[in-house]
Amino acid sequence: MTTLEPLAGPSRPDAAALQAAVERACAGSAFLRAKFAAAGVRPDEDLARLPFTTKQEIREIPFLEYAAVPAERIVRIHSSSGTTGRRTICAYTARDIDDWAEMFARCYTYAGVTARDRVQLMVGYGLWTAGVGFQAGAERLGAMTVPTGPGNTEMQLEMMREVGTTVFGATSSFALLIAELVEQRGLCAELALRTALVGSERWGDATRARIEALLGVETFDIYGMTELWGPGTGIECERHDGIHIWSDHYHVEIIDPETLQPVPPGTVGEVVVTTLAKEATPLIRYRTRDLSYLYADPCPCGSPYPRIGRIQGRSDDQVKVRGVIFLPAQVDVVLAEVDGAGSEFQAHVERDGNGRDLLTVRVEGDGRPGLAEALRRRLREKIGLSVDLDLVAEGTLPRSERKTQRVFDHRDL
Repeated sequence: MTTLEPLAGPSRPDAAALQAAVERACAGSAFLRAKFAAAGVRPDEDLARLPFTTKQEIREIPFLEYAAVPAERIVRIHSSSGTTGRRTICAYTARDIDDWAEMFARCYTYAGVTARDRVQLMVGYGLWTAGVGFQAGAERLGAMTVPTGPGNTEMQLEMMREVGTTVFGATSSFALLIAELVEQRGLCAELALRTALVGSERWGDATRARIEALLGVETFDIYGMTELWGPGTGIECERHDGIHIWSDHYHVEIIDPETLQPVPPGTVGEVVVTTLAKEATPLIRYRTRDLSYLYADPCPCGSPYPRIGRIQGRSDDQVKVRGVIFLPAQVDVVLAEVDGAGSEFQAHVERDGNGRDLLTVRVEGDGRPGLAEALRRRLREKIGLSVDLDLVAEGTLPRSERKTQRVFDHRDL
């Protein structure tokens, strides 16, 4: 069993550390100073009184105006993938990059990866944060890195065999595609794979089970986003019961996305983050839009770091259908429960000629008798409204090396 100890710093920030982080951010950032002045608050007030920061604000403000350090101290910029709109540009100092490598190395350690491993990185490089983050963490750990990048499945399979890859990083969609190709070609016995770090998009237990079964690996859900350095700001431990968050680097709140009030542990809400040491692009009460919940108790693994639940969706992705809130995670739960169901799906929301909302869920499955009706019944029970089901053959729905869109709202709202 891996010994899970903090690499540096306290496991939980005290009030003084949190206040000092807010004051540093405001002292350096012209945008944050103006924002606090407009809200009529001071940096030394209680965190709950401070205004939230949104992705839209960071998108719209020039990154040097938001930055809390002079341009001369910025050594790199990255941007978000732009999945939900205009790209979000974030800046990094040398210390930011060093902290990120430390956090990512910690993620690898929690997943049982060591310097003896060979880590193949099937993730995007360039402006996207994934590739350089995965690589820096593996190199900090001392592991051999194989930076294949995304796509090019033939090269991925070739390098796995040639190098003897033991660990890989990928989106869940691309991990599933690789797993299915390995199965189709009967390659599993030729590979040395044992661990996969999977992230960038929400993925459910059905997808996890299929990847693990086809490749014979243990998967770990890794958390992060560009605004939080990138991937590597949290990961599951070997118990796979929640994601440990690096609370020596950031403070997490969970709020009701409608009332903006805090919710108790165990209650699903929106993840809000305040960074403690990030220099170039610090965050103060940043609304991530990710939906999760806090665990009340420490993890039995012995880690000093608190946990949030695996991401269930985004507050700006949830849709109302006939007055009922629908989340993609609801479909994930059903697919994991029903034998014969695949792991991939799409949800399409439309409006008929009478103004009535319709929800169609397209699901992969093995076509066994009664499967469609079983899925339709369980989805109705789980979501709370009737669902039109479109059962398609396994491998029909798209797999991607990037994030995969699963909810399509075709209504003219």
